[in-house]
Amino acid sequence: MNVLFCTDGSEISFRALRNFSKWARNAEIDAICVVDWSFLPDSVAIEDSRFETSCANVAGSILEKVEFETEELGMTFRDKIRYCGETVSGILEQVQDKKYDLILMGSHGKKGLQRWLGSVSRDIVNNVDTATYITKNKNECKKVLFAADGSSNSRFAASEAIKYLNLTDKEIYIVIVLESPNLLFLEGALDSRWLMEIEEQQHKYATRIILEVQDKLKQYNLKADKFAILQGNPAEKISEFAKKEEIDLIITGTRHSAQKRFSGSVSKRILEIAPSDVAIFK
Repeated sequence: MNVLFCTDGSEISFRALRNFSKWARNAEIDAICVVDWSFLPDSVAIEDSRFETSCANVAGSILEKVEFETEELGMTFRDKIRYCGETVSGILEQVQDKKYDLILMGSHGKKGLQRWLGSVSRDIVNNVDTATYITKNKNECKKVLFAADGSSNSRFAASEAIKYLNLTDKEIYIVIVLESPNLLFLEGALDSRWLMEIEEQQHKYATRIILEVQDKLKQYNLKADKFAILQGNPAEKISEFAKKEEIDLIITGTRHSAQKRFSGSVSKRILEIAPSDVAIFK
């Protein structure tokens, strides 16, 4: 598994590396450290060779630490990439130049009304077609939740996660969230028999989707420890469930980012509000 680890030397980025190591299977790590000078005032000449040398030295020190810690965590370290300039551009340029199976990042997040991933993580997730793994907090790396909905995106995410991640000895949860029939058009909502029929069909559908994921797990000698069929807003219900059950990693899928649909997706909302690590497969 070819992984690009994006770090600025912060504790949250190294936390992402440590968390991911508990899930990784045969991971080979390229590490990119971007020294971002975009915040500097215009009076500072970034072309100054001494400034560039200083940036390179800072990045080099961080990458040396990454190499040591990667190998201590039992993963293979492959390459160091130093980049001085705007962070998002540097990472995207590296992703375009070389094919990766997954991009690994930490995120500080924000508080209050602006709570979200943090601009770098958000922009990377929005602009790559590669799978991404985002860490926000230290956790036990024991419980994984598959967010299923029966779509091709969901099926693809489950298949890729099972193929690339080491789920042996992990507690596996499968969750599907159904829309409440009461939210449908008024005429139908007034018919209690009709509502019961819809709910019955929804439950049958959800059960079938859960069985699909269970069958996929069985192919890798894995089994689900718990499943849940919930009703309501998908992102909110999944996040609430993850918090209640102390889920460490949520697996979710989304459409190809080039289709410009990620901005309003369930995956984006899960990233905004879930306390867990989140892996998105596109």
